[in-house]
Amino acid sequence: METRFVGFHQDAEGHWVAELACGHTQHVRHRPPWEVRAWVTTSEGRANRLGQAIDCPLCDALLRPE
Repeated sequence: METRFVGFHQDAEGHWVAELACGHTQHVRHRPPWEVRAWVTTSEGRANRLGQAIDCPLCDALLRPE
């Protein structure tokens, strides 16, 4: 399900976590070459993502029939 970025915080290990409009959270790590999200490393990059769409796998899981 598509949702939007509404904020960010760091977890206990210093990794960035996106706060989503649906109420869920999602890690947004920058760990090249597997996860390339250089935008998350700067406050400007994170601010530019606010309001942008992202897929929420937790919402998707809740919508799947069992």
